[in-house]
Amino acid sequence: MEQAVFESIGYSTACPDCGAELECWGVQALVNGSLRWDTESTCSACRFTLAACGGDMPAELRSRLLSERGPARLQVDPSASNTVIMRVLRAELGLGLADVRSVLSRVVTGGYSGTLPEMEFLARKLRASGIDAAADQLKEL
Repeated sequence: MEQAVFESIGYSTACPDCGAELECWGVQALVNGSLRWDTESTCSACRFTLAACGGDMPAELRSRLLSERGPARLQVDPSASNTVIMRVLRAELGLGLADVRSVLSRVVTGGYSGTLPEMEFLARKLRASGIDAAADQLKEL
């Protein structure tokens, strides 16, 4: 069994009930081959509490993770079969033929990035198809 990969963040926003500071936590994880996310929010003033998970990850949470944690890059062996890479990308990202060519180009040049759990998810799918692939956290400049 492969190790879980996760990224988490804490942030504050205004409570929708009373306007006080709402403490929020968000996480995206790759667990047992599946991408998962959840958020929890608690207001210390009025005790408003909210937990959410499942489905597609909210764009705001993804943006916060990328902004605070930085992107990760998907890297593949330059000699790998483009056909196999495209097959995996189409299956996992739900891309059509025209779109997958653009993504393939970014993958083979090291320019395809996302959250660390997302890139590790794709790297594992590629490795299962015989492609040498890795997810690398990009360093801040």
